[in-house]
Amino acid sequence: MGTVLTYGKLYEMIADPIVQTGLLAVIGALVTRIALRKHPTRRLVAQLAFFVALTLLLLYHGIVPYEPGPPGASILQRVFIGLAKIIWWTNAAWSLVNFVRVFLIFERQPREGRLIQDLIVGVIYVGAVLSVVAYVFNVPVGTLIATSGVFAIILGLAMQSTLSDVFSGIALNLGRPYSIGDWIVLGDGTEGRVVETNWRATHLLNGSNDLVVVPNSDLAKARLTNVSSPERSHGVRMTVRLTPTLAPAAMSDLMRTVLLGSNSVLFTPEPTVQVKSLDAAAVELELSFRVVDVSATTKAQNEVFDLVFRHVKAAGLALAPPLNGTMLPLALPTEVATPQHRTTPLRLLDAISLFSSLTEDEKEALAGTMTRRTYRKDQIVAEQGATLTSLMVIRSGVVAVVRRELQREIELRRLSPGDWFGEGGLLMGVGEVGTIRALTFVVVYEIAQAGLAPLMHDRPGIAEELGVTLSRRAETEKTLVRHGEEAVVTGSIPQLVARIRHLFKVPRVEH
Repeated sequence: MGTVLTYGKLYEMIADPIVQTGLLAVIGALVTRIALRKHPTRRLVAQLAFFVALTLLLLYHGIVPYEPGPPGASILQRVFIGLAKIIWWTNAAWSLVNFVRVFLIFERQPREGRLIQDLIVGVIYVGAVLSVVAYVFNVPVGTLIATSGVFAIILGLAMQSTLSDVFSGIALNLGRPYSIGDWIVLGDGTEGRVVETNWRATHLLNGSNDLVVVPNSDLAKARLTNVSSPERSHGVRMTVRLTPTLAPAAMSDLMRTVLLGSNSVLFTPEPTVQVKSLDAAAVELELSFRVVDVSATTKAQNEVFDLVFRHVKAAGLALAPPLNGTMLPLALPTEVATPQHRTTPLRLLDAISLFSSLTEDEKEALAGTMTRRTYRKDQIVAEQGATLTSLMVIRSGVVAVVRRELQREIELRRLSPGDWFGEGGLLMGVGEVGTIRALTFVVVYEIAQAGLAPLMHDRPGIAEELGVTLSRRAETEKTLVRHGEEAVVTGSIPQLVARIRHLFKVPRVEH
C-alpha cells in the first residue's frame, strides 16, 4: 500500500505543469547552452525543438504565455504561472537570437555583419523584457515607455558622443567603405591597415606599427581613400629627370627596361613610361607601375631607384639637376663617375661586392682576362642545372632566372646591370638553380675560372674572403628554391672555403 502511495505521489509530481516546465527548461538549457555551444546550426535546431515542446506543454495545461494570467488564481498559482511565462519568453528570445547568429550574415562576411547582428539581438532582448513586464507583471508597457521618455532624453544627451559613434559604426558597416585588412588614408593624413572595427571606433595599424584608434563619427565625416580596394594591388608613380643627350623615345625604352628588371613590380597591368616634359635642361619621365600591396611600395621604390641609377650609368647618361637646382656642366657627371677614365671591366669590378676586397692591381689583372659577350632578346644564356665555369657580370640589359618544377615554371628573380650569375659553378662547381634567359638585348662580361685561378694562387687569402661573400648571398638564394640540395651554396663558411680551395687547388694559408 505504501509503495502504491509513493508511486502516486511521484506521478502527481511529474504530472505537475510547473515541474514539467522546469525539467524541460533545464534540459533545454543544458543541451543548447552547454552541449551544443560550439555548433551554431545544431544549437538552433535544438533550441527550436525545445521551444516548440515548451509551447505545446504550456498550452496543454491552459497557460497562454502572451496573455495576462487568470484573475481568480491564487498567489502561489500566479507565481508559478509567471515563472513559466518568463521561461517561455526567455526561450523565445534565445531561439530568435540563434536564428540571427546563424542566418543573418551580410555578403558572407560574418565579421562585418557583427554590429548589425548585435543591434538586432539587443532589440530582441528588449522586446522579451517588455513582454515579460506586460504579460507576467500586468504593467502597461505604453505608460512605462511614456514615463521613461524624459529619462531617455536625458540619457541621450549625456551619451550624445557615444551614440554618434555607435550609429556611425552601423552606417559604416552597412556601407562597407573598407574591410578588415584594408589600408586606408584619411583626409588629415592618418593612414594604416584596418585591424578591428567595433561599436565605437576603428583600429588602424600604421606604418610605424602603432595602433591608431579613430572614432567612428570622425570616420563617417572624413574623406577616406581605400588604397586596397577594389583590389589589393597598389599603383605607384615615380618621376625621373635625365639630361637630354638622347631622344626621348630612347630614354623611354631605357626606363621600360628598368621596370622590366624589377623583382617587385607587377607586369599585369603592364607598367607604363610617359614623357612629361622636355626642355634644354632635362627630359622628365613618369614611371607608373603596380605592386602586390601598399606595404610593398617602399621596397619597390627603393629597387626602382637603384635600377634607374644602374641603367642610366650603364647607358652613359646622366641624371638632370632638379628644377630649381644649380645647372651643372653636362660633362661633369661622366667625369665624376670615371675620374681616371676607367675601362668598362674595371667599373664592373668596382660594382661587384664579390671582389670589393681586391686591390687596384688585382682588379686590373682580373679585368684583363674578362671577355665581352652579347645575347639577343629571348636567347637562353644558361640552362637549368648547367655548371658555368665563368662569372657573368651584366653590363646592360635584363635577364630572368626561371626554374622548372614539375609542370610549371617559377620566375626566381631578374638581374640588371651590375648583377652577376654563375658564381656557383665558378667557385663551387654546382649547377644553376634555373634557366637564365635574356629579356632584352644583353651585354655581359665573362670572368673565366682560368683568369681567377692565378690571382687566388698569388693571394690564397682571397678564398676566405670569397667564401664569406658567397655565404651571405647563399642565405638569400635558399629562399628562392624549394629543395635545399639544389641551392647554389650549402654548408658553413669553413666548408665553403675548403671547397673553393680544393676546386682551385689553392694552398692553405698559415696563420
